[in-house]
Amino acid sequence: MDWPAALAVAAALVALATGLGLLARRSSGRVRLASGTAPDASGRASAAELLGLGHDRLGSTATLVQFSTEYCSRCPATARQLGELADGYGGDGAVRHLDVDLTRDAATADRFAVTQTPTVLVLDAAGAEVARIGGPPRASELRDLLDTLTRSTHVS
Repeated sequence: MDWPAALAVAAALVALATGLGLLARRSSGRVRLASGTAPDASGRASAAELLGLGHDRLGSTATLVQFSTEYCSRCPATARQLGELADGYGGDGAVRHLDVDLTRDAATADRFAVTQTPTVLVLDAAGAEVARIGGPPRASELRDLLDTLTRSTHVS
C-alpha cells in the first residue's frame, strides 16, 4: 500500500474511533427507564429478590443499587454522590443507596447484564427495576426520577 492510501486509512480509523467515543460518551450516565416497570404478574423475580435484598434493606420509596468493582476508578465518587443524594431525601430511609461489589461475582454481573462499572439500578419500593444508568449518573436526571418516585421536589 502506498503512503497516501495508508494515511487515508489511518485518518478514517481515527475519525471512526472518535465518532464512536463521542457516541459512547453521550449515552454514559443517562437514565434509561426499564421496560415493563409495572408489577410483574409473570412470576419473574424482582431485581431485589435476585440480589437477595429483603424489604428491610430497601428504601421506602426508592433504592439506588450501585454495581462496582475494586478497580473502578469512578466508583468511589459515584458512591459518595449517590449516598448524598439518598440522604437528601430525608435520611429516614425513603431513598437508600446500596453498593454491590462485582469483583468476584461474575454470575451477578451476567444476571444484570452489567458491562461497565459503575452501573446503577433504581428500584421502586417493591424492589422492581425502574431505571438503569451506565456510568456515573447525571445528577439532574437522577434527581428528577427520584422526585417522581418520592413525589417531592428538590432544587439543585
